[in-house]
Amino acid sequence: MMVNMHEAKSTLSKLVELVQNGEEVVIAKAGNPVALLKPYNKSVKRRTPGILKGKSFDMSRFNEADEEIRRLFEGE
Repeated sequence: MMVNMHEAKSTLSKLVELVQNGEEVVIAKAGNPVALLKPYNKSVKRRTPGILKGKSFDMSRFNEADEEIRRLFEGE
């Protein structure tokens, strides 16, 4: 559903109710879509600190030059 800015201001409660029922609402200004009102996703996966603790990495080549990366940086 698309509504203009003025209508969105005056009917925000109604639009939020529509969104709670699963509908997405596009808010437009002068006929151009500018915002999307959609349900909040609570299932954001949290990062776990220390997830790589105890893992080993081969850092022996860390400071070696990579020819392809050098060419990309230098624009060749």
